[in-house]
Amino acid sequence: MTIFRKTAVALLASLCAAASAWAGDFSTFQSLGFSPDGKVYAFEEFGVQDGSGFPYSNVYFIDTEKDVYLPGTPIRVRIDDEAAGIAKARAESRDNAKALSDKYNVLSNPGVLAAFNPMGEGGVDRKRIEYLQHAVEPTVGGAFALALEDIPLDMTDRCRDIAPDGIKGFRLKLVKNDGAAADTLVHEDKRVPESRNCAFSYQISGAVAFNAFNVEPVHVALVLVRSIGFEGADGRWIAVPFRP
Repeated sequence: MTIFRKTAVALLASLCAAASAWAGDFSTFQSLGFSPDGKVYAFEEFGVQDGSGFPYSNVYFIDTEKDVYLPGTPIRVRIDDEAAGIAKARAESRDNAKALSDKYNVLSNPGVLAAFNPMGEGGVDRKRIEYLQHAVEPTVGGAFALALEDIPLDMTDRCRDIAPDGIKGFRLKLVKNDGAAADTLVHEDKRVPESRNCAFSYQISGAVAFNAFNVEPVHVALVLVRSIGFEGADGRWIAVPFRP
C-alpha cells in the first residue's frame, strides 16, 4: 500500500470514528406481531444510547382498539455498561416480554410489513407513504396511503432551554383507502409526551397490516420521531394502530 493510500485510509477511519462519536442514535425497528384477533400489536426498538454508549431494547404492546399501551408496558431494558452488547439487552427484554408474547401469541401472527422507509433511505417522501395490505401477486385490492404533518405545540418546561425552536407533535391522515381518495384523521397530538424527549420532527416510515379470517383488518402506521439527543438527533418509534 502506498503512503498516499495509507494516509487516505487513516483519514477515512478517523472521520468515521468522529462521526460515530458525535452523533445521536436512531433505534432499529423490529415488528413482532399481532394477537390472533388483531387487538394487540407488539414491536421492539433497540440500539446504543448516545452519550452513554449503553445498549438498550424496548418492547411495546399496544391495544389496537384503544391505542394505548398494555398495563405494565413498554418493557424497557438498558444495560449500563458500554462493553455490553446489544444482543444482551435484546435477550433480556425478550425474556421480560415472554409472558405477554406467549399470552397474545404475537410471534405466530406477524402480519405484513407492507412498507418501510427508514431514516437512511434517500429519495423518499418523509411525510407520505403508500402501500398494499396483502403480500400476494397478482395484487388484491387497492392501495392505501398515509400523510403526516408536523404541528407546533406548547413548549414544556423540560424542553424550554434545549429546544429554542420549539417542540412539535404530529397529525396523521389516511388519504387513500383501498384505492379510493380519503381524508380520515388517524391521529392528532394535543400535547407532546415527556417520553418523546423534546421531539422536533416526525417521519411516516412504514406500515404493518394484519388480515385474518373473520377478523376486522388492522393497520399500524410506523412513525419515526426525531428528538434532541445528547450528541445529535435521536430517532425512536411510535406505532399508531387504526382500522381503515
